[in-house]
Amino acid sequence: MDGLPLRQHSATAGLRPATLDVRNISRVFSAGSGSFHALQDVTLSVAPGEFLAIVGASGCGKSTLLRLIAGLDVPDRGDIRLDGKTIDGPSLDRGLIFQEPRLMPWLTVEQNIALALENAAVTRQERAQSIADHIALVGLRGFEHAYPRQLSGGMAQRAAIARGLVTRPEILLLDEPFGALDALTKVRLQAELQRVWLAEGITMVLVTHDVEEAVFLADRVVVMAPRPGRVSAIQKVALPRPRDRTSGAFVACKAAILAALGAT
Repeated sequence: MDGLPLRQHSATAGLRPATLDVRNISRVFSAGSGSFHALQDVTLSVAPGEFLAIVGASGCGKSTLLRLIAGLDVPDRGDIRLDGKTIDGPSLDRGLIFQEPRLMPWLTVEQNIALALENAAVTRQERAQSIADHIALVGLRGFEHAYPRQLSGGMAQRAAIARGLVTRPEILLLDEPFGALDALTKVRLQAELQRVWLAEGITMVLVTHDVEEAVFLADRVVVMAPRPGRVSAIQKVALPRPRDRTSGAFVACKAAILAALGAT
């Protein structure tokens, strides 16, 4: 069968996590008669299976960096490698989740998830099994044939997460995935995302404005400063899971990140 190879795992068996290396990345955009540095000399590494969060004010280049890692844009300088291989375009080894679910309204949940497998070299049986496994993984069993209009915002985003994982990527990139949701749904889905991450063992990189979300989910939090976009601090979150948002240690970690943001 023609197409890109798909890693063969069950949805709960765990993936082969990837190492991500970002080295001296700069990205410059034209602005009228001038230009501005969206990113300048950004360097960071993400360990296999690590959950990394990136926070910063609007305009600090968080989403630009995520697009570069996804292969949707190219840096003007520097190098991004996944497991030692330079990223030079989109690939099934990198999943991407946006703030909006971006589901096709005329397709069911099952069909929307199947879209991600169109270029994967799998049999019909393997495709069906993988889709079913990931629908179960995100808690949408029973909604396989529902259309996006029949889903809540949280359920639609779960479907988007399943679509991002179904290709068995080495790394999952999340760009403000819960930013459009109400507070209660956001908290619930943060817990769900943590559960999925623990079950899959996948490397994850999350861009968010929500410092509490970053502390709840991440192993480390990268603080970025704007004009030009650059890494200003990296905070390790050495807290056991599941994390108590009201604990003194959690509040102290959040305060340290907020202080770093205030200093940018």
